[in-house]
Amino acid sequence: MNTANILEHNRVILCHFDSYSAALNFARYGDSVLAPAPLSAQASAIAAPESAAEHYNPSPVVDALAAQCGLDAGQLLLDHDFQAWLSDNSVPVRIHLVRFTTFEAPHAAIEPLGGVFKPISGMRGMPPLELNLMRQVFNQIIGG
Repeated sequence: MNTANILEHNRVILCHFDSYSAALNFARYGDSVLAPAPLSAQASAIAAPESAAEHYNPSPVVDALAAQCGLDAGQLLLDHDFQAWLSDNSVPVRIHLVRFTTFEAPHAAIEPLGGVFKPISGMRGMPPLELNLMRQVFNQIIGG
């Protein structure tokens, strides 16, 4: 399956967590934290499907995102414990959580994508669905 097809069925929330200061920052692209593109305003949360198709496997998603966005896959760590599902125009979309493993948030890596790193407190005005996803990520990482 090619990169575009994989990323049609998957989105990634990129973040950086500094375990020393406990600072959690999300990569934000305009009005979305979903890479490589936001979902429609009609997207809604759904339960995980009974059986997920091959194009929802996490590892190829990280590789596809790194290739499409010019990111160093060696600096990306998939959080296998995070799982969220949305429906966008009746198509299930799996949301993956990927953390940068760099010492500091790699601002230069996401700038070409129109991205900036922001803490959850800097996400005012984001779609409620994405705010809820960020809350889930925050609870997963900070809550242990």
